[in-house]
Amino acid sequence: MKKVILAGCVLFSLSLSSQTMMEKLKLKKDSIEKAAREKAAAIVTGTVAPPPLTNEEVIKGLKEALTLGTNNSSGMASKLDGFYKNPKIYIPWPEEAKDMKVKLTKIGMTKKITEFETSLNRAAEEAALKAAPVFIDAITNMSLQDGFAILKGVDTAATNYLRKTTYSPLKDKFMPIVKEAVAKVKVTSYWLPLATAYNKLPGVKKQNPNLDEYVTNKAINGLMLLIADEEIKIRKDPMARVTDLLKKVFGFK
Repeated sequence: MKKVILAGCVLFSLSLSSQTMMEKLKLKKDSIEKAAREKAAAIVTGTVAPPPLTNEEVIKGLKEALTLGTNNSSGMASKLDGFYKNPKIYIPWPEEAKDMKVKLTKIGMTKKITEFETSLNRAAEEAALKAAPVFIDAITNMSLQDGFAILKGVDTAATNYLRKTTYSPLKDKFMPIVKEAVAKVKVTSYWLPLATAYNKLPGVKKQNPNLDEYVTNKAINGLMLLIADEEIKIRKDPMARVTDLLKKVFGFK
């Protein structure tokens, strides 16, 4: 009889212990789930910082922003009047030949001057059609050591770095595209009548600017300005961060 009572006590004790253990496990599980919910809510409301960024993520994010900016910019610039009617990137008469423009205006060649300036901008618009792959290649191969320095820099820091480190190789690869565009829109045919008329004037110094070089530099600078605008947009407007990486990198505080 004693053995039966003892066995009953043992079973009761084990049952009680098991129940206590289950209650503890449930409480622990509830506590973990509560903590997870609170952390998630805190991240959403901004009271707790999201997981820290790595330098590699920042570099990828910066390059992704520049790539997105390039695609958008080349798309805008390559439209009809993309250069011609955008005062920010409009290509004017070559500065080195400004005296020539003044004298030609005086002899009534304003229409021809306008036609020539229009052709310069049409060439840039035509070149912008094929600009994106060349720019994106430069972005991809751009060497960045400290992504955080650029991320925390001025609103156009990434574009400025792109310009500083890739301009020469970018120009070399973009020049053939511009030459093709200049030929396609017949820029030279608009220039020749102006040059011929000017050279007939007494006492003038003949002008022969390198139009391919001029349009190339102006087109690159114009596209860089548009890319900078896109970078500012991504930095300031959360809606412009269209990928998870952009959201993570440019949402970082």
